[in-house]
Amino acid sequence: MVDDMVGSDTTDSGTETSTLTDAARGVVRVARILEHACTELTLPQYRLLVMVASGDQRASRLAGRLALSKPTVTAVVEGLVERGLLTRSEVTGDRRAVNLSLTDAGRRSLAITDVAMAEQLGWVLQHCDDPGLSESGLLQLAGAVDRVVAARMADGAK
Repeated sequence: MVDDMVGSDTTDSGTETSTLTDAARGVVRVARILEHACTELTLPQYRLLVMVASGDQRASRLAGRLALSKPTVTAVVEGLVERGLLTRSEVTGDRRAVNLSLTDAGRRSLAITDVAMAEQLGWVLQHCDDPGLSESGLLQLAGAVDRVVAARMADGAK
């Protein structure tokens, strides 16, 4: 049914796929290329450091924003603290809450990974018919993802 709504094509093997399916498969392949660019950090570690660096310091909020379970976030945080990339501190007035902060080493690892990711994505974009349009589309997609996450978190908070 979804294929009827978005248009479908028949592949060489005779199965039908939609253009959105093809796009999703492409995004997954790009994600894999970017994951391989992460030599300093795993992809979940990178995502968590990005969130902390952008000001989301409460560990309890990160699970929802990262679409990870709380135990997974706890394990990722623990690994980053052990490596000296993050520090934890108590929140005044809330013994259960924990604030996270990047250390200097964490900022360096994040910067190194950002450069590696940008280089890999740039390499992929060079192979597009219109690299500028593709980059613009990816930026729009990133903004849309931010809005979807915010809406899901708002719905979950009700």
